[in-house]
Amino acid sequence: MASSNFVDYVKINCRSGKGGAGSSHFHRDKITSKGGPDGGDGGRGGHVIIKGSKQLWTLLHLKYRKHVIAKQGLPGSGNLKTGAEGEDVIIEVPLGTIVRDVETNEIEFEITADGEEQILVPGGKGGKGNDFFKSPTMQTPRFAQPGEEGQEVWKILELKLLADVGLVGFPNAGKSTLLSVLSAAKPEIANYPFTTLKPNLGIVSYRDNRSFIMADIPGIIEGAHKGKGLGLRFLRHIERNSMLLFMISVDSDDIKKEYEILLNEITQFNPDLLDKKRLLALTKSDMIDEELKAEISKELPQVPSLFISSVANQGLDALKDRIWAMLN
Repeated sequence: MASSNFVDYVKINCRSGKGGAGSSHFHRDKITSKGGPDGGDGGRGGHVIIKGSKQLWTLLHLKYRKHVIAKQGLPGSGNLKTGAEGEDVIIEVPLGTIVRDVETNEIEFEITADGEEQILVPGGKGGKGNDFFKSPTMQTPRFAQPGEEGQEVWKILELKLLADVGLVGFPNAGKSTLLSVLSAAKPEIANYPFTTLKPNLGIVSYRDNRSFIMADIPGIIEGAHKGKGLGLRFLRHIERNSMLLFMISVDSDDIKKEYEILLNEITQFNPDLLDKKRLLALTKSDMIDEELKAEISKELPQVPSLFISSVANQGLDALKDRIWAMLN
């Protein structure tokens, strides 16, 4: 997943189609010179529709498509013929995409299933033809309805990654390294903070051809819930993960305090995240011996934990076993 191609937020202008006008036609043929009203209804204007696609993982294809315009419905005609509906515009989005109203910032709906469709902006209704208005007291109505105008609105599309496991940790905690070792993902890795500037997804193979999806979320810093660092932009991706894997290096000055800071940041962002299952992985554990591991274990927070080393390939099978058990 190329980081430059990952787009998780776009704002687009959507315009649905105008409904076609109804017809005010009267029946005429070789033997009828003054027939009754037979004007058909106008066709509905085109909808703007959102559709989920499991083939997509980014909103990149919408980054430069600022205007989405559906077709108008066609007018009705004589002989009770209804006008054709305006062609709908279908916008395909990755699973995990939510739609917000620009004015209120409220979530309108979310797309979570492949092939799921939601009408983003409905097309205008077609006008009624004069046949609709005939009655015993009005046998020859000479009018018809115009088509309803389409709507033009701005919408925000926001992607929240759908993954089984979200990696949570400070910058340079070893999240990208773990993802690269456990999966085929190739995140950028270096020994300095904030290497990961975009979320990365990886499929982790497990026993008997089973697998789960792991998301490497850019490093959290204290104050992230207030927008500091990479802040709010990436905290939202954690909301969709089934469980959270906290990662803290064994060379941290205070492992328990780091864990509490991380937990506080995600809780301040969304208290519901406390309900997710949590696991603590102590990274770079190839640097310490068993005696030191035992000492560190006495000071750990009250959360299931284990020691791992991505570089030395230590504890990774046990980690996958523990993750699989918690997911299932």
